[in-house]
Amino acid sequence: MARRFAGKTLALATHNPGKLVEIAALVEPYGIATVSAAALGLPEPEETGATFEENAALKALATAEASGLPALADDSGLVVPALSGAPGIHSARWAGESRDFAAAMRRVERELGASDRAAKFVAVLALAWPDRHVELFRGEVEGSLTFPPRGDRGFGYDPIFVARGMTETFGEMEPAAKHAISHRAVAFRKLVEAVLGPAL
Repeated sequence: MARRFAGKTLALATHNPGKLVEIAALVEPYGIATVSAAALGLPEPEETGATFEENAALKALATAEASGLPALADDSGLVVPALSGAPGIHSARWAGESRDFAAAMRRVERELGASDRAAKFVAVLALAWPDRHVELFRGEVEGSLTFPPRGDRGFGYDPIFVARGMTETFGEMEPAAKHAISHRAVAFRKLVEAVLGPAL
């Protein structure tokens, strides 16, 4: 049985502005206020895990312990089977220190060449409490890659990803439409069912 979340404030264990906006919008209907790790002056922990689950838990625990608040972390990435699952947990690192995802997308295209363009986005949400209890929720959305990138909405690899059954990239979709089907939304629905309950 998952532990229920009964608080009113969540620390968001990310310094990524795009993720902050998406996650804050997801929890707002539940009457939950958010404060970012950056606003709390907390450093980004080194992501030393070998899986999305390990990295999400690591980030959530570090933020919960440092802030004294329950913390929600997301670890997500683009998984391309033809690249042996890369960039995977290293999706942000492919963009380098400057977070240059245009360069990261060019690298994906270059390394993929004429290979199969099947891909999926994976997101794992970790909800951690200061006592080190953690709940994990995984979401995936299958699709394919398209080049050149299209659209300036979303963030990261969104402009090259087309979800199965869709014609627009995540970078072209209206935010509400993307949030309805995204990997993060799938994980969040599982979190809601397990620990939050109905919206206000």
